Amino acid sequence: MIKKILIVEDEEDIIELLSAIFDDLGGYGVLCARDGEEALRIAQLNNPDIILLDILLPKLNGYQVCKLIKSDPAMSHTKILMLSGMAQNSDQLKAREVGADGYIAKPFSSSTLVKKVEELLRSN
Repeated sequence: MIKKILIVEDEEDIIELLSAIFDDLGGYGVLCARDGEEALRIAQLNNPDIILLDILLPKLNGYQVCKLIKSDPAMSHTKILMLSGMAQNSDQLKAREVGADGYIAKPFSSSTLVKKVEELLRSN
């Protein structure tokens, strides 16, 4: 069964890289959003299995998006993996506080990312 993955990132090169990783693996339907508001719209319409969510985004930041998705009963089951160049413990703690299921600091290897995504999807 194909798993829907929503990539929320404002840097085009990172969107292309992440899309390529999951397209190459197969078994994933990749959706993309470039800001927080677009992420919410796409998530509500498509009900993704997992969201790869950058923290620093235009319009709504990743923390706000995560909190809104996790507080919506229709989407609260959606797994959210925060991706960020901010690797402070306080950033990871804040991600957990808003309901993120995982956190990976940039830069990361594609194998680390895929392993974490598969682990989160299995935990459903």
